[in-house]
Amino acid sequence: MLNLERLRTLDALARHGSVSGAAEGLHITTSAVSQQMSKLEREVGQQLLAKNGRGVRLTDAGRLLAEHAARILSQVELAQSDLEAQRGQVVGELRLAAFPTAARGLFPHALSALRARHPALRLRSRELEPEQGIAGVVRGDLDLAVVLDWYNKPMALPDGLVKASILDDPAEVAMPAGHPLSGREEVDLAEFADDEWITWGEGEFCHEWLMFTLRSKGVEPIVGHRAAEHHTQLALVAAGLGVCIAPLLGRRPVPDGVATVPLKQRVRRHVYVVWRADADRPPSIRPPGSGRRRGGDGRGCPSPRPGAPRARGAR
Repeated sequence: MLNLERLRTLDALARHGSVSGAAEGLHITTSAVSQQMSKLEREVGQQLLAKNGRGVRLTDAGRLLAEHAARILSQVELAQSDLEAQRGQVVGELRLAAFPTAARGLFPHALSALRARHPALRLRSRELEPEQGIAGVVRGDLDLAVVLDWYNKPMALPDGLVKASILDDPAEVAMPAGHPLSGREEVDLAEFADDEWITWGEGEFCHEWLMFTLRSKGVEPIVGHRAAEHHTQLALVAAGLGVCIAPLLGRRPVPDGVATVPLKQRVRRHVYVVWRADADRPPSIRPPGSGRRRGGDGRGCPSPRPGAPRARGAR
């Protein structure tokens, strides 16, 4: 009979693509991964791994068994979820992540309220950029991820994930208090063609959004400074070093010497939570008020309240 834990190791190898990635995802050593795979190869009487340079790859037999392993583990998870649903308990471990401003602005209150409401639930949170959070949910390393996209640049979700809206986060332009446009009721991005921009890191989703949006206005951005955190960006604005986009969730408190002005075309970040479609059976992860097997992708699932994330049950 095939050993379930060894199948779980094979599934992790297939999802992560390396022994070290599988070990990290399973919270075991690389040696333990190799031992489990050696035992599994003896059980099935076939080679499942082959050397690939300095790493390994799945053989044809390994890929075939990995596909079966994914289905078997999914069924085991559903069985455990149904048992949890029958008990109506919120137990186990919740692994979740959020982009930095949501981790700071939403998680402290939300996770504190969740712990008070469900003391048997173990909470494990991480701060990750949206792309990393989504990848973690796809791999099964995370149960939930709070992510964002922008009103004019949606982020594509991989197959198998569903989402529910949390809030829309309005954004304005932050500029030094002495800037010529600081006294206006509203401004247009095109009016900042000669200003230096303080933006996020090269390749980050929010930086790419800003470049895309400014160029759509006929502005070739002048990037003077980069900073991952909004508070750092605002500190640079206060020093007179440029302007930046300041979402409401990320800008409080606004430092002295900084003025924020709304844009004529309202700019919003969409903040939402994502999870795997096959993980929404337990009452611990199901959004409040929803029925069985209903996702949060616009098919009728109510949006979870900010401050009340749901978890999954013990595996």
